[in-house]
Amino acid sequence: MLRGLSEWFWQERLWFPEGLGWADLEDRDGRVYAKATDLWVALPIAFIFLVVRQVFERTVAMPLASLLGVKETVRIKASHNPTLESFYCNVTKNPTQSSIERLCKQNGSSERQVQRWFRRRRNQDRPNLLKKFREASWRFTFYLLAFIAGLAALIDKPWLYDLKEMWEGFPVLTLLPSQYWYYMIELGFYASLLFSVASDVKRKDFKEQIIHHLATILLISFSWCVNYIRAGTLIMLVHDSSDYLLESAKMFNYAGWRNACNYIFIVFAAIFIITRLVIFPFRIMYCTWIYPVTVYSPFFGYYFFNGLLLVLQCLHIFWAVLIIRMAVRFLTNNEKVDDERSDKDETDESDEEEEDAKKELKRNGPVQNGHAVHNNNHRKAE
Repeated sequence: MLRGLSEWFWQERLWFPEGLGWADLEDRDGRVYAKATDLWVALPIAFIFLVVRQVFERTVAMPLASLLGVKETVRIKASHNPTLESFYCNVTKNPTQSSIERLCKQNGSSERQVQRWFRRRRNQDRPNLLKKFREASWRFTFYLLAFIAGLAALIDKPWLYDLKEMWEGFPVLTLLPSQYWYYMIELGFYASLLFSVASDVKRKDFKEQIIHHLATILLISFSWCVNYIRAGTLIMLVHDSSDYLLESAKMFNYAGWRNACNYIFIVFAAIFIITRLVIFPFRIMYCTWIYPVTVYSPFFGYYFFNGLLLVLQCLHIFWAVLIIRMAVRFLTNNEKVDDERSDKDETDESDEEEEDAKKELKRNGPVQNGHAVHNNNHRKAE
């Protein structure tokens, strides 16, 4: 059964234009071609990335955060309350008004006290700034190095300047060492992001991020198998050209460097719009949709590849709306640029809440991560 499924999956009419097949990609005469089995190399690379990331965050990101002055917001812990904790964990983190009234009766507390407890409890579950900074610095480092490496690998290639060269001689295109490592490293990195998604900071576009990672992995893998490698390298370069700017803006935002964050974000927004909404759809996708059919008849792989590009383009439009909204708000009102995808700490704005917090701080002393800091060096006044 598995053998039959494998034969059906790898049949040539799904992967190649009519008259071409796997035999055309067999190594000969000193020419090397991409093979599906090469993709297994990405798995150990992904695990290496996971290890390197842990080392990087501890040895580089942490000292950098201290240097830039990344400071944690003091959060007051929610008091121990089994009834409210059970509701929070098993029912919902955001109770309705009717649920709050019912909890008040069960717990013997006022509505304000219950609402305050849920606000503080939600804040406890939100990731701290240091964790966000570590993740952003890791992605910034990779995207910047990947963009530089990709540019170095493509700077002397004719298809960087004339996109029709992507299909010159297709599918019998010799694999270059720079293309091999560019592909394997990019694929390994996105696989590592997928492996670590459960422990990373979850943003409001969590589902879109998962779709993006899966579509990217499929796109890279499929383009490798059918020798769409020239198109694939251009797509990866376009995506890497702006991502490192976004991550650097996040780093400065977490450090409280407002002006640096805002202006880097504006540069990022401009490059993102040019690359993702202009170059990607009207240049690269045009040369993957329109030009190939003048060279060979459409086949399943042609539709599948371009379908994945459409999924990416829909995500580009979704993120572009968020980016433009933030950029317009900054340019028109000079407001601070905030990541709309991130959950923010809920603040208690009432005078009563502020007074309660002050009383608690006076009673327990300075608070760090919800625990009082005891002064063991005090002495009794004589």
